[in-house]
Amino acid sequence: MRINYNASAVITNKSLNANDSLLSQSLQRLSSGLKVNRAQDNPAGLAIAHRMDSQIKGLDIAKRNSNDGISVISTAEGALSEMSSILQRMNQLAVQSATGTYTDEDRELINQEAQQLKSELTRIAKDTEFNGMPLLDGSFDMKAYTSKPEQAKVDFYSQDVPAGKDYKVDFSKLFAKDPADADAFTIPSVEAPKKPSESGYKADINEKGDKVTLTGPGDFKLVIGIDEDVIKNAKTLADKKTAIAGIGTMDMDITGIGAMKIQVGANEGQELAVQIPTISLYRMGIDDLDLSTVDGKHSDPADENSPLVGGATAGIDAIKGALDYINDARSRLGAYENRLEHNVTSVDISFENMTSSYSRIMDVDMAEEMTQYTTQQVLVQAGTSMLSQANERPQTVLQLLQ
Repeated sequence: MRINYNASAVITNKSLNANDSLLSQSLQRLSSGLKVNRAQDNPAGLAIAHRMDSQIKGLDIAKRNSNDGISVISTAEGALSEMSSILQRMNQLAVQSATGTYTDEDRELINQEAQQLKSELTRIAKDTEFNGMPLLDGSFDMKAYTSKPEQAKVDFYSQDVPAGKDYKVDFSKLFAKDPADADAFTIPSVEAPKKPSESGYKADINEKGDKVTLTGPGDFKLVIGIDEDVIKNAKTLADKKTAIAGIGTMDMDITGIGAMKIQVGANEGQELAVQIPTISLYRMGIDDLDLSTVDGKHSDPADENSPLVGGATAGIDAIKGALDYINDARSRLGAYENRLEHNVTSVDISFENMTSSYSRIMDVDMAEEMTQYTTQQVLVQAGTSMLSQANERPQTVLQLLQ
């Protein structure tokens, strides 16, 4: 028997310290509810869980973004719905004014309401906002640029127009006797530049002479706005074509950017570009609508040969075109809204599954841990009692010294 070193007490103390450490860890897990409280608990699991946590928080914000996007679209679509109602009323006025049973004074009264409704369309397009951002003024429409912006600009292009490419139009050839044979419009592609004679593209000009529309297969539509200074001295449509031809060759950069990008996912590039078309009287084709006459009036009052513009009869067709433009915009916005609603559902599913995986790594099983805690608590209590017994053993040596 030795008294300098109590080996039994050392062994018991070692076991007691180990069990006490395990008991402390169990207490920490039970009090925090987490299985992994420190990196040393599960180094790989902690790294994986933190990546998951970042993804979960990102998905939560992405869901909020999607719902905000739905609110934006609902705001714009609600304004377009009211515009559609206004255009329906204008159509009624145009049909009413086109009949011969009314006098010119009657038509003037009808036209006064039509002009007020035009002003209201402009006001709605200008004042419809979300979070201080105007929605219908073209802020979120697709952008494009020309090499001669002082003479012509791109007013509109459909989604079937491939973006990110440079287009070239030669106005001097565009209105040749047979435009289909004129190499006036080239479209770069992967294979080779396409020309009207090869792909069926054609050009049209409106009566006012301020719009040149290029159309092609599918829904290919590209509208070029002509500056008024280019055609200001032209009287007839032929004169306007000649004036436009003087622009010569012009390059167009179809950027494909400008739409409102909504971050609908937690990672880079997971976004939905929402294109909200420009809503204006010019885009709808009713900027010069005048219902005060049946067949319209001469664009140049001093020249009886100048083309007729406005008028109730022409207004019926113009308003139909405006309704088509608004309905197309509403249809597109409705499709965006459906996509966002489906995205919200998809994000919810991803959020649920990701949270479940994160919980399996980080959250403690309280029932299992309570069992471990009880075991360690008993061992600590037993170890404490045995350490007390081990510390009393050297006292038995005193009996040998008596």
